[in-house]
Amino acid sequence: MYELEKLEALLSDKDRERLKKIYAPTVVCVQPDDARRGMCVMPDGEIRSYGITDKRHVWDGGRYVYLSSRNCGLDWTRIDLPEEYATVINYGKMYAGKRVMGASARVPWSGRYVCLVGIHEGEDKGTWAMLSDLGPGDTEPRMVKITDEVFGDMFLPTMLEGRQRIITTGSINRGGEYGPTVFYSDDNGESWQIVPLKSTPKHTVVWPHLGQRWQNNGAEPNLVVLPEPDGRMMILMRTSLDYFYVYYSSDDGESWTDGEPSRFHGTLTTPFLLRLRDGRVILFWNNTRPLAEPNHEQTWPPVGNGVKNGQGEDAFTNRDANHAAITEDGVNWIGFREMFLNDRRGAADFRVGGSGDNSVHQFQAIELPYGKILVAFGQHEFSRRTVIFDVNWLYEKEHSENFQLGLDHVTTHLFVKSVSDCHLPAIPGHCAWNRTNGALLMPDPTGNFREALQICRVRDKRLVSELQGAVWNFPKTFRGELRMEVYVAGAGVKVRLCDHWMNAGDPDAGMWAAYDFVLDAKMLPAGEWREIVIRFDTIAGTAEVQDAERFLVTVPMRQASPDGLSYLHLQTAAETEDFDGTYIRSLYCRGE
Repeated sequence: MYELEKLEALLSDKDRERLKKIYAPTVVCVQPDDARRGMCVMPDGEIRSYGITDKRHVWDGGRYVYLSSRNCGLDWTRIDLPEEYATVINYGKMYAGKRVMGASARVPWSGRYVCLVGIHEGEDKGTWAMLSDLGPGDTEPRMVKITDEVFGDMFLPTMLEGRQRIITTGSINRGGEYGPTVFYSDDNGESWQIVPLKSTPKHTVVWPHLGQRWQNNGAEPNLVVLPEPDGRMMILMRTSLDYFYVYYSSDDGESWTDGEPSRFHGTLTTPFLLRLRDGRVILFWNNTRPLAEPNHEQTWPPVGNGVKNGQGEDAFTNRDANHAAITEDGVNWIGFREMFLNDRRGAADFRVGGSGDNSVHQFQAIELPYGKILVAFGQHEFSRRTVIFDVNWLYEKEHSENFQLGLDHVTTHLFVKSVSDCHLPAIPGHCAWNRTNGALLMPDPTGNFREALQICRVRDKRLVSELQGAVWNFPKTFRGELRMEVYVAGAGVKVRLCDHWMNAGDPDAGMWAAYDFVLDAKMLPAGEWREIVIRFDTIAGTAEVQDAERFLVTVPMRQASPDGLSYLHLQTAAETEDFDGTYIRSLYCRGE
């Protein structure tokens, strides 16, 4: 725990104004390691971000460092630790070296700092609590053994001040079966209780899947205390399915319900829950769906037996967009906003651009003064970022896009058939495929010196899917009006309204969309710009489509969306090559 007043006290008048002006997510640094548990706050308000740099490959020991900020994350300084020192890194793992206290959580009723660590080899193999009265930087932390088993994926502890209980989560892989687990201590970290949770179901091969996903049946659980009047503890857990699983406790973590599918989309990605001082809770996650698994026996390029048997993944196709939502009562969630799109999401050398997972999944967040949030996310040095945003940004009700700043706020890339598989010896671009451009900005066909997004279909056997498209996020709403300027030159576009992100070229996107219809020359005059208006109501289950004032069609709702809609997914309607395509010049959505 930390005091916002200590963070604020370090700000100069100039920095105070800088922080207050930040609204939408703004990048402030690239943290030195994967996001999860590397950040912490010192007693005087300094923020540290621990990690490893200068790694030659993903499993290299590298060099231990931390970034230091004394102005709420606005500016950072790198501090190199002595070469013989080793701190706990993001997965709760420690490499060889002299142990030094790294990122850890402060116990507010005692001032002690604590974190949990799994030591994977040697005479100290097992799971330990590191305790320190000095905090991060202590070169002689006290070690308390919890169990001989080695747990990983552990987050920094949460403090239940009313019970004076320290509590956190972790998981263990026992021969392919994941064991999600809660750890808690009622004596300041001196002893620990272990509460196993029921694992989640495994992925089964049901159409459109033709192969198994990586079987993570209960990994990376993350917990939070929900706002009143609920007040229960909630865990969200990574699965191999299409949704996180959710667990509840009404006795401060001593017992838990069996998991069940949550309302939140998320496949093989890590959720993170942040409780604010006023009781509200923010969820950070990847509100995304990967492509259906192919038949791994027939995949080209080939993959190994680990992927075929569900012991690894061929490629993560759902880690290029991340999201945030907020709740005031633990029931209703607001926002579902796209916080960041991977800067390298269209890179032709995405797979080999260094080692490690080039993604924007995994998170850790800290509350700042003035309603700001500091959040670190991502894994690979090319894609991880730390940003600051204003909580009020999550409450916006409208969003627009005119492409005058390029394609920064839409997803258009297509995948190239690539060497993949997480069992490659050097793990280059862990579980990744290379990419190429799909829909492109092209001159407006009316010759008015503007550009518009052109969605075509181009035959190319190198592509996983040749269906060009565009994916655009707007603030979540149950009812709203979406407007877009459309110019049909070729086969037209399929229009989908969705509650989660799907790949632009996903051939199965229509299966998961709440609304799905086509705009083509049968619906619109060809070769003209038309303003299309879609008025949707997920409570009534219908959407009405108009061309300016001319009624076109009523579209029935196909999929339940308990949290409303937050995405427009456009995709070529062409069944063969279509170079003329369809142009999109602007997008606008306002929710009620």
